[in-house]
Amino acid sequence: MQASNLNHYKTNILGKIIFGSRWLQLPIYLGLIIVQGVYAYKFLAALFTMMMSLTTLTETQIMLSVLGLIDVVMIANLLLMVTVGGYETFVSRLRINTHPDQPEWLDHVNATVLKVKLSMAIISISSIHLLQTFINADKMNETTMKWQVIIHLSFLVSAAALAYTDKLLHSVAPQHHK
Repeated sequence: MQASNLNHYKTNILGKIIFGSRWLQLPIYLGLIIVQGVYAYKFLAALFTMMMSLTTLTETQIMLSVLGLIDVVMIANLLLMVTVGGYETFVSRLRINTHPDQPEWLDHVNATVLKVKLSMAIISISSIHLLQTFINADKMNETTMKWQVIIHLSFLVSAAALAYTDKLLHSVAPQHHK
């Protein structure tokens, strides 16, 4: 075998190994599916507890319980976006284009879209936590409340910076004509 053919062969094998290494993420995504099951259980357990205590709960306690349920739902949605979007973007196509329940956002998912969707989900989850804190403010430590506001604001600033960076990248990227 000539030296140039041998180098091409080695490069080709190395490329296949590197490209195939994306499958190492599969156990991670399968683990996220298990975590999704944990959150489904947590949701049902919290709902059952709330329903069993309905006659003794105050309006504020019901509101806090409902916000807790919404929080679990939003975290589960975040897990789903990471699992489906991450697998589709970084591992392999799902090949569900003809499925009637295919999420609309999956048609145009890429790493940037996924980052923006995740940052918006994190901000939403943080907002729910902040609302719970303000509803329960009389029982909260002032320092804790200040830190929660600061952390929430840092999420907002990070998302704005991410969106601005994405806008800059798209404005300088070469336009492809169809």
